[in-house]
Amino acid sequence: METIITTAASYTQLPKDPTWFGRAENWLDRKGKGAWIAAMVLGFIFFWPVGLALLAYIIWRKPVFQKSCNSSSHFGKNHSVTRPTGNAAFDAYKEQTLQRLKEEQENFETYLQRLRDAKDKAEFDQFMNEREKEAKDTQ
Repeated sequence: METIITTAASYTQLPKDPTWFGRAENWLDRKGKGAWIAAMVLGFIFFWPVGLALLAYIIWRKPVFQKSCNSSSHFGKNHSVTRPTGNAAFDAYKEQTLQRLKEEQENFETYLQRLRDAKDKAEFDQFMNEREKEAKDTQ
């Protein structure tokens, strides 16, 4: 039988009786990024190869410092937004709400683009009027 531990970033399946290293890793994962950093610093203080090994492990094996942000949405590191809950009514509500927010974001971005275009046109018109005025003054 396996135990499933859920983190904000991913699902990790763990054996029922992990080794001491596995238990330590699971404990550090539950405590978060700060615990990994503290373990690495303590490793450097007490015996530098341990700190170096933890640093290498953190960088190459653990997603501790990786940011997972979907470029089309800004919900941060939480992947639970796209994961179904198993409750059909809530999942439908969530999908409708996310779709509405996506449409509102698109509408707002369109509005901002229209404002930028209007500002650019006003600035260009002002430039052309000043240029025309200067041309008349030099004649």
